[in-house]
Amino acid sequence: MTTTETSPGTGLRSRWRRTPVRVRLTFLLALVTVGALVLSGITAYLLNRAAMYERIDEALNRTVTEIQMLAEDGVVPETGQPISSANELIRVAMLRTLPVENEGILGLEDGRATLGANSAVKLRLEDDPQLVAWAAEQTGGRAVRLETTQTDTTEYRAAIVPVGGPEQEDRGALLVAFDLDAERAELNRNFAGYFVAAALSVLIALLLGWFVLRRAFEPLETLGSTVRGISEADLDDRVHVRGEDDVAALGHHVNAMLDRLQDSFASQRQLIDDVGHELRTPITIVQGNLEVMDADDPRDVRESTDVCFDELARMRRLVDDLVLLAKSARPDFVQPELVDVEDLTHTVFGKAAQLGERDWGLDAVARTTASLDAQRITQAWLQLASNAVRYSEPGTAVHLGSSVVESSLRLWVRDEGVGVAPEDRERIFERFSRGSTVCRTDGSGLGLTIVAAIAEAHGGTVDLQSVPGMGSLFSVTVPLHRTPPLPTDDEED
Repeated sequence: MTTTETSPGTGLRSRWRRTPVRVRLTFLLALVTVGALVLSGITAYLLNRAAMYERIDEALNRTVTEIQMLAEDGVVPETGQPISSANELIRVAMLRTLPVENEGILGLEDGRATLGANSAVKLRLEDDPQLVAWAAEQTGGRAVRLETTQTDTTEYRAAIVPVGGPEQEDRGALLVAFDLDAERAELNRNFAGYFVAAALSVLIALLLGWFVLRRAFEPLETLGSTVRGISEADLDDRVHVRGEDDVAALGHHVNAMLDRLQDSFASQRQLIDDVGHELRTPITIVQGNLEVMDADDPRDVRESTDVCFDELARMRRLVDDLVLLAKSARPDFVQPELVDVEDLTHTVFGKAAQLGERDWGLDAVARTTASLDAQRITQAWLQLASNAVRYSEPGTAVHLGSSVVESSLRLWVRDEGVGVAPEDRERIFERFSRGSTVCRTDGSGLGLTIVAAIAEAHGGTVDLQSVPGMGSLFSVTVPLHRTPPLPTDDEED
């Protein structure tokens, strides 16, 4: 006995495919919203972080510039005299510099902190011995140093500005530094609020998306419920369509499809009933003749055989006509090509004249070419001529003709027969239907149905004008040049 193992990924994919579309769309909406907010949040955070570092460097450089200008042109506030020593420069610079939040300033002389910022400054650089020791090591030169340093307390972005008096040994420095950890913590707090707002936005988007998708899919769920309740035995239900959007259009298309299916099933049932009824008579005749036939009487055997062969031939014609009608629904039922209508008219007239002793004549002949299936048109035209012979007396007139009417070709057969009653003019084109003046055993009842099918396959129609007792005029009108329809997706496949 073997067992089939399913990988976890396959199981997840299978469950995902079975999940309702509304749930999947809601999940995807949440995923896209979260992804967009996270991506935009991270991008904004990185941009703000880079802007923070740039802002700190600009502030430090601005402070350095102010100190350098003070060293060149500054004066002591109390006396108005030029600054004459490093100590005075450090003191005046610290009086004039007001550090911002998370910024501190410290005066250095002889490698130690000598002057701290006023009490309003919260960042006390002198409280971090590691920072002071690091700054003291950097004061040996005369160049301004802008560096980042890490201590046990925090990380600093610092500028060390060397200052000096007239004497060579009169040296000192100003240390200006930002607390990078505090700056980052403030940035993180701001973006923590952003992510809280983003989470609330995702939740709101999910709730709104669920509600909107539920309303949007409600017509589809109704459509599914209606379709599930439809069976071959009951095709009467239809989808209740509301609105004018694409979902409503889908509902209209489904209703149209159900109409076509209902018509098709009704047509199939009617066809089965009609075929059963039409075949029952010849089968009964054949069976009855065989049952009563005297096998020892050659004459009775010959007569019964003739009757059976006649009925079987009629059944064969009926089956052939049914097959032809079935083919008429196929796209290749007619294969149009350019046909000389004048030659076609004379050819059909010559064949029709052999159908019976009638006063045959040509009313008109169209001298043109048309896009036709010559064999199918000949079949339909001769069928009309055969009907004219069947329902008219010998010696009466039966005329054929062809003419061009605007952009269409009209072909007709005119007789002086029994005519068609007004109440029968629509019905005689239906399968197995005959006029009220016709014997039930005359033909298969499919001749005019085949004519109508051939005309329709050419994009045309069949018309009847008749006066009972005086004759009928059957005409087939088709386009002269018909553009073939584009194949559907099913036909292409």
